Amino acid sequence: MLVSYKWLNEYVALDGLTPNDLADKMSVTGIEVEGVTVLEEGLKKIVVGHVVECIDHPDSDHLHICQVDIGEEELSQIVCGAPNVRAGINVIVALPGARIVDNIKIKKSKMRGEVSNGMICSLEEIGYSDSVIPKEYADGIYYLPETAKAGDAVFPYLEMEDALIELSITPNRADALSMRGVAYEVAAIYGKTPTFPAVCVTENDTQATDQLSITIDEKALVPAYQTRIIENVTIAPSPQWLQVRLMNEGIRPINNVVDVTNYILLEYGQPLHAFDADKIGSNQLTVRLAQEQEMLVTLDGEERQLTPENLVITNGTTPIALAGVMGGLDSEITNTTTRVVLEAALFDPISIRRTSKQFNLRSESSARFEKGINQATVNEACDKAAMMIAELANGEVLAGRVIGSSVTVKDTTIDITVERINQYLGTTLTVAEIEQIFADLAFGCEVNEHTFTVSVPPRRWDITIEADLIEEVARIYGYDRLPSTLPSGETVMGTLTQKQRFTRRIRHVLEGAGLTENISYALTTPEKAQQFMYQSSAVTRLDWPMTEDRSALRMNLISGLLDNIAYNTARKNTNVATYEIGRVFYAESGVRPTEETHVAGSLTGNWTEKDWQTKATPVDFYYVKGILDTLVDEFYFDGLVVEQTDQFAELHPGRTAMIKVHDQVIGFIGQVHPTVAKQYGISDTYVFELSLDVLSTLPIKQAYQAVTRFPTVTRDVAFVVDEHVAHTTIVSTIQAVAGRFLKSIHLFDVYQGASIESGSKSMAYSLLFENPEATLTDEEITKAMEKVERALTETLHAVIR
Repeated sequence: MLVSYKWLNEYVALDGLTPNDLADKMSVTGIEVEGVTVLEEGLKKIVVGHVVECIDHPDSDHLHICQVDIGEEELSQIVCGAPNVRAGINVIVALPGARIVDNIKIKKSKMRGEVSNGMICSLEEIGYSDSVIPKEYADGIYYLPETAKAGDAVFPYLEMEDALIELSITPNRADALSMRGVAYEVAAIYGKTPTFPAVCVTENDTQATDQLSITIDEKALVPAYQTRIIENVTIAPSPQWLQVRLMNEGIRPINNVVDVTNYILLEYGQPLHAFDADKIGSNQLTVRLAQEQEMLVTLDGEERQLTPENLVITNGTTPIALAGVMGGLDSEITNTTTRVVLEAALFDPISIRRTSKQFNLRSESSARFEKGINQATVNEACDKAAMMIAELANGEVLAGRVIGSSVTVKDTTIDITVERINQYLGTTLTVAEIEQIFADLAFGCEVNEHTFTVSVPPRRWDITIEADLIEEVARIYGYDRLPSTLPSGETVMGTLTQKQRFTRRIRHVLEGAGLTENISYALTTPEKAQQFMYQSSAVTRLDWPMTEDRSALRMNLISGLLDNIAYNTARKNTNVATYEIGRVFYAESGVRPTEETHVAGSLTGNWTEKDWQTKATPVDFYYVKGILDTLVDEFYFDGLVVEQTDQFAELHPGRTAMIKVHDQVIGFIGQVHPTVAKQYGISDTYVFELSLDVLSTLPIKQAYQAVTRFPTVTRDVAFVVDEHVAHTTIVSTIQAVAGRFLKSIHLFDVYQGASIESGSKSMAYSLLFENPEATLTDEEITKAMEKVERALTETLHAVIR
């Protein structure tokens, strides 16, 4: 919300108070100020010029040579390329040495051989955005009023010396989304009384109800709806004071009727809409919900397919406007309009919000309907708009309003005691002091001993309970004046939960392995949400996402890490090793999602750099597996199995494995499939993801074991087996029959080539046996090895070598 200091001063006498002082005071009383802008700052030597003569440049098809009166004895020659420059107009002139927007300095120059003493400026060249410049001046220069005096500074004519205070309005203070609302706020802060000009509508003898009727089908969604009718209007540009006021507030002037509705929006916070009465197509307005697949072309020229959730204004049959969001193109105000139907209403905030989000139509009007409207000024805002249209467009206002629905406006009454206020704020305020604060806020107040009965006017619809009143007292009294007190009571030593300790140890191991922690968004695209999943789940989608890229809850952490790798790779950082601990969200269709904590990692590039004695070593599957081995060793988990799998479409089928402990899947490890890596814009990348919720519940084997007093025995076994037999299958086969004295199994050789049949491979294992209670005999070891060899030949069809 941009607040004009000059406009505000028309309602509240600020008595020389500077805009910056006002901004500081408002910030400490509850409405944050983003900044104060004075449009003329940074500009200099820009004056009013009167074009006395304008002729075409002899050596150009678009330049003009102008003789301009700039308030000096002699005319100044300026070459101008604007298509709308002509003799007899007042223009904006930047003199030699002037500074215009972006700190550009204007110099005396020659253009196609003709001297140009400065520059005739457009509004954009002195700082106005192209989006707020009137369309008739969008491609040319701006005409100043005929009363402008040549040589005067331009800034007062455009109110560029005015300070614009930008307010950051929170949803609960939508009353400050209007100049009148801000005036009440400033008056309360400084103990003043705001004054507003009287509204007096001059009506003719024709009754408005004779020309139009209104039917409200959904009164719950339209608590108030009324219209005024203005006849014999002449559509023309608004007077300059109105154009300037709108431009400075960030709104493009259109014409005298539309500009009045925007002016009232800023002044009262009441959205209005003007229909061309002759284009409505009937003498009736019906407000209802749209029918399925009904169509409407809105003012932006887009054809919208409506749904039964959309509230529309119709001519009895056909939609002519999206209620509270945008009007229809067929009934807009144009240069041929002579009769205006002016709409003022209250619409259901939720309905307006849904419609604006559905069609991605966010406007100043819809924002105010969503946050709330002052119900007490709907009539007055409509009357003032009708009065201004009649004045600026030479129209006649028909007698009376056409009312479809209306609300009964009343104050909100809240009782509160002095003791309650002082107890909450830690103050010692007296009855008189609190009564004065309520008077400054323009709240009605009755005092019975130490109890206040406060009447809150409808313009402050955010105040409904006792706590709201206490906040108002604190704001106006001054947060900086509230006493400071230290907390009392005993303190206790903090501690971590078991899961927090477990997570910290995970971080310690991964960061010790050289990985850097990342934090990614929990929201992603539905496609990325379903990647890298080892359990089935429905996608949890947001009904109203902020962007399409953040429309679904993630079901993996890896996609977010790959986005981060892509970001780094695009900036020439090719060696990236990251991890993330975060939550994923699984759900059955139509069921509320459950959260599960995962840890994931992603590595790409080299894990050792090339130097004078070491070759660069790229990350591979076994390097990442080594990190997981270290992680498992940290917690002494027993029974870890890495088992090859091809169930992940996003991972390389020959370089991917499931990770199991005690036959329970805890995650996976693998290389990102080349096609997926190409989609992300990354090179060879290896990833892993584990469920911390499962990992934290696994049994931990005993960390300490006494060193045995008896010797260990090692036996080797080598055999030829089919090349598709996995290492984990061989290990599990040996463990099943080797007996209780088997301590460990170590693979020390794999061979394929000469002397080995095609489609087979030679495997060699070292088996370590240990009896902690006695010395193992050769007979015990031999029996164990015989069982191992028999199992390998019978179960895996191996040939012992």
